[in-house]
Parts: sequence; structure tokens; C-alpha cells
Amino acid sequence: MPLSDREQKLLDELELDLVTKDPRLAQELSSGSMADGFRATTYFAALSCLIGVVLLIAGVASQVIAVGVIGFLLMGAGTYLFVANAPALTAPPIKRRPDSGPGKQ
Repeated sequence: MPLSDREQKLLDELELDLVTKDPRLAQELSSGSMADGFRATTYFAALSCLIGVVLLIAGVASQVIAVGVIGFLLMGAGTYLFVANAPALTAPPIKRRPDSGPGKQ
């Protein structure tokens, strides 16, 4: 189903806004490859989180405290690596006009 003229115009405006605000991201998105998106560290972090959860559950199920503690530490280390290497997920602050507060027309 094709876009309407209004939707196409809105899409073009959004694309132009992205290019002006973050040209590096726009270039990466238009190239079709996100090379830095998932590095080996990210895969290692996710794998260690998964193994840590499995060990934690196995330690609780078998009532072997050492296995549970090792699983918990591995899960924590993997989560730390994942968060430390993740790109910033915070949005830029919203810029408001001084006259656009609540109750102002």
C-alpha cells in the first residue's frame, strides 16, 4: 500500500531532520550496515549472562551454593560488559519554546 502525499511529505521532513541533527547516524542508516552495532564483546557479554543464569538456576536446584554464586557473578559480569559497551540509549533533551508552557496559548 503506497504512502499518501501527506505521509510521504512527513517522512521526507523526518529524514531531513535526522540528517541535520545527526549526520553520522543518517549516513550509517542509509548505508545499510551497522558495523559497530554488535561487536564480539557484546556477544561475549550476552553469552556470559545466559550461562550465568543457567548456572544460577542449576546451583539453586542442586542446592550447591558455590555453583549459584559463580552463576550470579558471571551473570553480573556479563550484564556489566553489555551495559558498558552499549551505545547511549538516552534521547536528547526536548527543546521547548519559552512561550509553550502549560496554560499558554
